[in-house]
Amino acid sequence: SVSCVRKDFQLHHGVSLGLWAHLKDQHGARSQCSQEADKPPRRKGEKTYSCDECGKDFTQAGHLKTHQLIHNGFKPYSCDLCGKSFTQAGDLKRHQLIHSGVKAYSCDLCGKSFTRAGHLKRHQLFHSGVKAYSCDLCGKSFTLAGGLKTHQLIHSGVKAYSCDLCGKSFTRAGSLKRHQLIHSGVKPHSCDLCGKSFTEAGHLKTHELFHSGVKAYTCDLCGKSFTRAGSLKRHQLIHSGVKPHSCDLCGKSFTEAGHLKTHQLIHSGFKPYTCDLCGKSFTEAGNLKTHQLIHSGVKAHSCDLCGKNFTRAGHLETHQLIHSGVKAHSCDLCGKSFTEAGALKTHRLVHSGFKPYSCELCGKSFTQAGHLKRHQLFHSGVKAYSCDLCGKSFTEAGALKTHRLVHSGFKPYSCELCGKSFTEAGSLKRHQLIHSGFKPYSCDLCGKSFTQAGHLKTHKLIHSGVKPHSCELCGKSFTEAGSLKRHQLIHNGFKPYSCDLCGKSFTQAESLKKHQLIHSGFKP
Repeated sequence: SVSCVRKDFQLHHGVSLGLWAHLKDQHGARSQCSQEADKPPRRKGEKTYSCDECGKDFTQAGHLKTHQLIHNGFKPYSCDLCGKSFTQAGDLKRHQLIHSGVKAYSCDLCGKSFTRAGHLKRHQLFHSGVKAYSCDLCGKSFTLAGGLKTHQLIHSGVKAYSCDLCGKSFTRAGSLKRHQLIHSGVKPHSCDLCGKSFTEAGHLKTHELFHSGVKAYTCDLCGKSFTRAGSLKRHQLIHSGVKPHSCDLCGKSFTEAGHLKTHQLIHSGFKPYTCDLCGKSFTEAGNLKTHQLIHSGVKAHSCDLCGKNFTRAGHLETHQLIHSGVKAHSCDLCGKSFTEAGALKTHRLVHSGFKPYSCELCGKSFTQAGHLKRHQLFHSGVKAYSCDLCGKSFTEAGALKTHRLVHSGFKPYSCELCGKSFTEAGSLKRHQLIHSGFKPYSCDLCGKSFTQAGHLKTHKLIHSGVKPHSCELCGKSFTEAGSLKRHQLIHNGFKPYSCDLCGKSFTQAESLKKHQLIHSGFKP
C-alpha cells in the first residue's frame, strides 16, 4: 500500500516517495506498517521499542527515533531569539513561551505560574507533601523521580559534569551551569533593598529573608531561629554532638564539610584574602570583611547594659555572658569556669605545661600567641598608651585602664580578712597569699621564700650585686625601681608621711612607722 508507505516515511523521516522506492528495491527496506504487521498484537501501554544506547523503552517507534536524536546530538530546531537548539519542534515551541513571558498554568494554592502544564503538576506535588520516590540506600524521599535519580548519584560518587576552568565536578548539568557563573562574575539577580547581587535566584530569595526578619525555622532544643531549613539542620548537629567531618592532619572534627575545608587552609598556610590597607591576609573572605571594620572604626553591635561596642555580633554575644555571670565551661582538673569554650581550651594548656609560643629574644614561652605579642612589646620599648592625667605610658591598653583606677581612687577588690582594697583582682589574689602564709617561690641560694615570683626575682638581685636603677643626682644605685623612687624623694624634699603626735615628716612610710615606736615607748 503506497499510501501507507508515504504516510509512514513522511511522518517519521520526511523523505520523498522516490527515495523510499530506492531503499525498498536496492536495500530491502520495509515500511513501518509492514514491520508492524509482522509483530504480534501489542497490548495498550506496552513498551516494545528499546534504545540500544541507554536501554530506555518506548511504546512507539517514532518516540524511539526522536529519543535517539539526543544521542547523536542532532538538534534541527533553533530559537530565533536566543539560538538555543532542540531535537523536537514541540520543545522549541515550549521554549519560546519563556521569551513571550506567557505562563498560562497557575497554581490555585500559591498563585505561582508556569509555561507548561507538566511543570504545574510537578509543583503541586510539593503542596501535597507526597514523596513517593524513596532511596533504597538511605531512605530519603522525593516528590519527583528525577529528584531521586539525582540524589542516587551522591551514593555512587559519579560526578559527570566538570568545570573546564577549575576542574570542580558536579552530579547535575544545572549545578555546573550555576557554578560557571562564579567564574564569569555575572550576578543577574539583585536585591531591590540593598543592591547586593547573586548568581542564583534562590540565593536572592534567601537573602531577602534577612531584610524581612522572618526566621521560619526554629530549633526545638534551644529556640534559636533561622531563615533556612538547611541552617537549622546544621545547627542541630551542635546539640547532637555529631561531627562527621574530620581533618586527616590533626584529627579535629567539624559538623559541616565547609568548616573542615576552611580549617584545612590553616595547615596549607594559604591565605588568599588580603587587606588593601595593612596587608594582613586571611583564609576566609568573611574574616577579611570583619577585619576591615577595624580600619573603618565601625562597631555596629552595642551592649544594652554597658554601651560597649563591637565589630561582630558574636563578640557582643560573648561579652554579654560577662553581665549574665554564666560560665558554662568548667575545667575538669581544677574546677575553674569560663564564659567561652575557647578560653577553657587555652586554660587547659596551663595544666599541660605546653607553651608553643617562644620569644626569639629571651626564650620565654607562652601558651597563647597574644601573650607572646604583648611580651615582645617590652623588648621593643614601645609604650603607645599614655595616661592623660600624669603622662605615664604603657605597652598595653589594659594596663592603662588599670592605671587610671589609681587616679580615680576606685578599688573594687577588697580583702575579707583585713579590708585592704585593690584596683585589680590579681593584686587581691597575690595579697591573700600573705594571709595564707603560702610562699611557693624559694631562693636557691639562701632558701628565703616569697609569695610572688616577681619578689623572688628582685631578691636574687641582692645575691648578684646587680643594682640597675641609679639616681641621676647622687649616683646611688638600687636593685628595685621602687627603691629608687623613694630615694629621690630625699632630693626633692617631699615628705608625704607625717606623725600625728609630733608633726615630724618622712619620705617613706616605713620610716614613719619606726618613728612612732618612740612615742609608744617600745624599744626593740
